[in-house]
Amino acid sequence: MKDIASQGAQANLNQILNMVAPSFTSNTATVADGTDHIDPAQLRGLGPDQVLVLVNGKRRHTSSLVNINGSPGRGSVGTDLNAIPAFAIDRIEVLRDGASAQYGSDAIAGVININVKKATNKLDINLYGGSNFSKGANDHRGGNDGNNAQIDLNYGTGLGKEKSFINATASFQLRGQTSRAKDVTGGLFSGFNAIEQRAAEAGTNINTLWGNINNTPNSAQILTAIKTYAPQVGYFTAAQQTSILAANTIGTMQSALNFDATEGELAYRNLQRRDFNMKVGQSSLESAQFFLNGAYPITENLEVYAFGGTSHRTGEAAGFYRKPNQSRAYTALYPNGFLPEIHSTINDISAAAGLRGMVFQTWNFDLSNTYGKNTFDYNIENTLNATLRENSPTEFDAGGLGFSQNTTNLDVSRKFDKLNVAFGSEYRHENYKINAGVPDSYNQYDINGNVASGLPSESNLLPTDFYGATRPGGAQVFPGFRPENAIDNGRNSFALYTDLEYDVTEKWLLNGALRYENYSDFGNTTNYKLASRYKLTDNINIRGAVSTGFRAPSLHQIYFNSTSTLFTNGIPSEVGTFSNDSQVAKLLGIPQLKQEESQSASIGFTAKIPAARLTFTADAYIVRIDDRVVLTDQFVPNTPELVTLFNQAGANKASFFANAIDTESKGLDIVISHKANVGNGLTLKTDLSGTLSTTKRVGSIHASKILEDAGQINSYYSESSRVYLQESIPRVKANLTNSITVNKFDFFLRNVYFGEVTDPNTGDANGDGAIDTAVINGQTIAVEHPVWGAKVITDFSVGYKFTENVKMVVGANNIFDVYPDENLESLKSSNQFTYSRNVSQFGQNGRFVFARLSLSF
Repeated sequence: MKDIASQGAQANLNQILNMVAPSFTSNTATVADGTDHIDPAQLRGLGPDQVLVLVNGKRRHTSSLVNINGSPGRGSVGTDLNAIPAFAIDRIEVLRDGASAQYGSDAIAGVININVKKATNKLDINLYGGSNFSKGANDHRGGNDGNNAQIDLNYGTGLGKEKSFINATASFQLRGQTSRAKDVTGGLFSGFNAIEQRAAEAGTNINTLWGNINNTPNSAQILTAIKTYAPQVGYFTAAQQTSILAANTIGTMQSALNFDATEGELAYRNLQRRDFNMKVGQSSLESAQFFLNGAYPITENLEVYAFGGTSHRTGEAAGFYRKPNQSRAYTALYPNGFLPEIHSTINDISAAAGLRGMVFQTWNFDLSNTYGKNTFDYNIENTLNATLRENSPTEFDAGGLGFSQNTTNLDVSRKFDKLNVAFGSEYRHENYKINAGVPDSYNQYDINGNVASGLPSESNLLPTDFYGATRPGGAQVFPGFRPENAIDNGRNSFALYTDLEYDVTEKWLLNGALRYENYSDFGNTTNYKLASRYKLTDNINIRGAVSTGFRAPSLHQIYFNSTSTLFTNGIPSEVGTFSNDSQVAKLLGIPQLKQEESQSASIGFTAKIPAARLTFTADAYIVRIDDRVVLTDQFVPNTPELVTLFNQAGANKASFFANAIDTESKGLDIVISHKANVGNGLTLKTDLSGTLSTTKRVGSIHASKILEDAGQINSYYSESSRVYLQESIPRVKANLTNSITVNKFDFFLRNVYFGEVTDPNTGDANGDGAIDTAVINGQTIAVEHPVWGAKVITDFSVGYKFTENVKMVVGANNIFDVYPDENLESLKSSNQFTYSRNVSQFGQNGRFVFARLSLSF
């Protein structure tokens, strides 16, 4: 870990693992709400919530954010690895095997164990800076963007007793945004926007005269004002001016002004199309992190230890631009429209303490308690609630999320000749919270400033723009959580487990594990693991394992709900994600969530060729998961019976978390390593690793009978959900890393092969002028998806040791400035998404050039 962190361009744990571990995948999302700020991470192609993360062997809590947006890992909750400062890490162990029988829930894909530094009597300082010098920088104008500056400090010292230590790490980072859009295309201004601008310059706000399309008592004044200021728009044609002057009703004036005035208005306002671009790329970030690790021996056989940390990060991302010709904008406040921003505050704390040692001279024990909490708060800025018009705030507290976990463990072990016996127990309490935002962040208001009642008789009070489009309520880009969304729920679990390891012979090792666990919300589960290793020779081992596993549905998946009110013909309806204990779920026959259950098997070998200084490992695996939890697409009422049920629930669209599918994953992991000391200060180290994996749904979809009978089975597991699950991350990935040390120089060269990925969006990918379709479960579904081709990303750096205590490294990630394949024209969204925002093998930032100065005292 030390060599990777000091020589590579990557500064956080997700980036490091994505470039060095082929079976690991993680990338920064863009225009994906909260997922812009917490990167989902996956192992062996399974979900972010199917890999367990440990720190110093103790269970790490997950993030409070559930990924409900369009990105890999949709519908899952992962661990926020970037909350752990990379500079605090000594080494990382990846167990790529099912381990639920040993560690409990979430370990279906394997375990990542992060070991924190223990070094003593040493101060390490790391100064890091870099920027994206890329052809795609600054919305493809070149130059550089995404400036990154970071300082890391690590200090360790003894505590006056042998084997005692305390090690502290502090990390501070400033990361700028990257801009990868191209100049926006399409219409921005209407004829009405041009006239209202001339009126505003003369001190008249036409919008204040306007109620809505059905309730505008000042129609005559509006028509007079429009006709007064229209002649001041010099680029209107004679025909357009004539139509405006001849309009004597609001309806005819709407028709007269319903034309694109973009080019003329851009010139008049001295604006360019790039001024309306979205923030597509890496979000900006400010971070301060601390981590502490320590231990103190009380006696020769007893030691107390503690570790933990805190992380405070603030991020800024943005949504879609609200153009002035859209009802989502309110041009009296934002004459040129606006780009709403999501400002996140992510706080993460963890603390573990324990007592370990030996009792009765033979039994080892470890008694510990581990606590962790993650909160994610939304503040929406540079925005408005369009239904409040001039009275709208431009910033909103939209509420937030919180998750906490407290785990108490007792582990006991003893060696009996050839038999090692281990057993223990665990008690865990988890809590999940959603806090509501301020009322203006979620309410819709009528033209009198009152909360919209939604009664049909009052439909003429809903604000509209000049062309009659209803203005949406709530904070633009992220409506706040409502009081009815707010929850504060917890659960407990208790586990007993045992692990036996027996040396049958000097060459043959057998291992067995059994774990019983009881959850307060869904009951019991028992899982086992059998593993074996056999030494064919001193240099060749074969190994294999079979196991069962489980993953308890997260509290987020059980209780997360987010709703917004939409008015159709004056009738309010709830649209969004509903929890499984909601009235909507019960009426539609959506069952309560239960645990995912898995069966897995693996077989592999390790080999050494000492004379050649080569080591080989290869492992093949298969994982079958039953009742996998997914986030469904939105169901809509399409039968009279469903309409009745939805009306009873006050909803017109609904999505849920459901145990909807079974999956099967297969793969092969290979690692080849070589290290040679050639002499004369020359050392060569080469590592080649690769993974091949596939995941697919097997069997039928587990659907609600009510919705299945209504022909909506495809909404349980849609075509886009299939792509996200099976093809949105590389199924083939390989890494070739070479490190050469020549006296005081270090040379680092890494090539990472990222296999192709498939985009969940549909489009004319084969260029035949049509989109391929298929009939699935009686419905015609678009199935033609763009495939983004395989790429090789090259990192290169050179280090020089000035003294034993001072080292400088300069280099680049993606030195050849490689980008993903360009998006289809039909998916670029007015030229904003040059590359897919839904999937990406390695991001879209291009070349990153860096320098790192390391000081050690």
